[in-house]
Amino acid sequence: MNIFKADLHIHTLLSPCGILEMSPNTIIQRAQEENLNIIGITDHNSTRQAPLIRKLGVDKNIFVLMGAEVTSKEEAHCLCFFEKESQLEKFQKYLDRYLTNIPNDPTQFGFQVVVDEKENIIYEEKKLLISAINQSIDEIFDTVQNLDGIFIPAHIDKGAFSLTSQLGFIPPDIRAHALEITKRTNLKDFITQFNYLNKFSFIQSSDAHQPEDIGKSYCMFSLEEPSFYEIKKALKGIENRKVEVVQ
Repeated sequence: MNIFKADLHIHTLLSPCGILEMSPNTIIQRAQEENLNIIGITDHNSTRQAPLIRKLGVDKNIFVLMGAEVTSKEEAHCLCFFEKESQLEKFQKYLDRYLTNIPNDPTQFGFQVVVDEKENIIYEEKKLLISAINQSIDEIFDTVQNLDGIFIPAHIDKGAFSLTSQLGFIPPDIRAHALEITKRTNLKDFITQFNYLNKFSFIQSSDAHQPEDIGKSYCMFSLEEPSFYEIKKALKGIENRKVEVVQ
């Protein structure tokens, strides 16, 4: 097996809370500087910037998971990833259908734009992307599963927009391929406290909204090669593939 350094929770300038410096080229450059082999693009409730970043990553030997950070109607955040652009497009239509129709105010929340390789703006999202979609955690999981994707509840230890903050606990029967914790939480202590979660793999990510945060929290994958299904195997802990939180 080979070891790959990964940060699976990165926002671009498409997220209203992501600064405009978070362009595709900057993200790839910072990933290189941090010696990241795998990154995940997770804009709020939108996948539209991810395909270009995957394309740019190929030239720099950085594998890019394309996805989104989805806000469920419980207002819990979930990371959702897909292998193919055709799957991503279907998921984008799902997000467009269920995203609450609240207009974005750039002066209050920030701009929501998609850029091309030369950083020309090619699309502006008019709906506020940090709103919740009208779908439950279970409904989002089912949609991701039907598209053969990866589903990871985000920052489950966080005091806002997490399973813990919104539900008051992490359901023992939660359906997920892994769980994400923040860098402030010690995984060993967390598992000791919530022993019923030891069946899950865990990741730790930066949740970067500005370039200097990329790679500041990460995990290590043991894989044959960086690919979608190798990563999925590692999250399931099968065939000697695995993921380890670095603390």
